[in-house]
Amino acid sequence: MWYNGRVDNVQSIERAFLLLEEISRTEVGVTELAEQADLPKSTVARILNTLVEVGAVERMEPDSVYRIGPKVFNLSAGRGMTVHLTARARPHLRMLAREIGEDAGLSVPDGHRVHYIAQEDAQNDVSVRDWTGTLLPLHVVPSGLVVLSEWPPAQLDLYLERGLEGYTTFTVTDPEQLRTRLVGIREAGYAWVREEFAEGISSVAAPVHDGQQRVLGALHVHGPSYRFPGGGEDGEIARLVADAAGRVSAAMNN
Repeated sequence: MWYNGRVDNVQSIERAFLLLEEISRTEVGVTELAEQADLPKSTVARILNTLVEVGAVERMEPDSVYRIGPKVFNLSAGRGMTVHLTARARPHLRMLAREIGEDAGLSVPDGHRVHYIAQEDAQNDVSVRDWTGTLLPLHVVPSGLVVLSEWPPAQLDLYLERGLEGYTTFTVTDPEQLRTRLVGIREAGYAWVREEFAEGISSVAAPVHDGQQRVLGALHVHGPSYRFPGGGEDGEIARLVADAAGRVSAAMNN
C-alpha cells in the first residue's frame, strides 16, 4: 500500500507539472487543458483546485481560464525578486515613516499567509514592535487583505473554506462579511485594520503590482491605536500609502 501510494503521489506531481507547463504558455480553460494534457477532465479539475488553493495558479473570471499564480511567480523569481522589491521599496518606506510619523513596512504573499520582510522605524518614543520575519494569515492584517481583494473568486473560495481564525474580538471571521469588505478594499486600493490582529494596533496597507497587475507585495504603516490614524486623517494617510505603493510598482516595472 505504501508503494502504491508513493506511485500515486509521484504521478500526481508529474501531472501537476504538466498542467503548469501548459498554463505557462497561455491562459486556458479546463476542457482545453484536459485535451492538451491528454487527461480526464475530472482529473484536471481536481489538480487545478489544489493548485489554486496553494496559489500556484489563478482562475480568471468571467471566462474561467487559468494562469500562473503568484506562488509560482514568486518562487521562480526567488530571492532575487524579494531583494529587488525591498531595494525599490526602502526609500518609500523611509518617506512614509518620516511623513506619517509611524513605522512603515513591506510584506509579500506566501501562500495563505503574508510575510513581513522589511520595516523602517519612525523613531517614536512609543513604537510597535518590528514585525520583520513574521508570517500571518491574510485576513487579519491589511497587507493580506489587499492581496485577498485581488484574488480570483475560485481562489478566494478555497481560502474561506479553510475557516477564518479570530485573533481579537474585532477580527472579521464571517466569510460573507469578508467578501463584502474585500470588494470595497479593491475599489479603494487600500485597506485599514483596527485592532483585528492585535489589540491596540491600527494599520493601513496598499498593494504593489507587477507589469501584469499581479500583487507582488504591499506597503503598510502601523502604530498604536490611541494616536494612529488620528482624528480625520484616515483618508490622507491611506492616500500617502497608496501613492507610495504605486511608485514602487512603477519602479519594479521599469
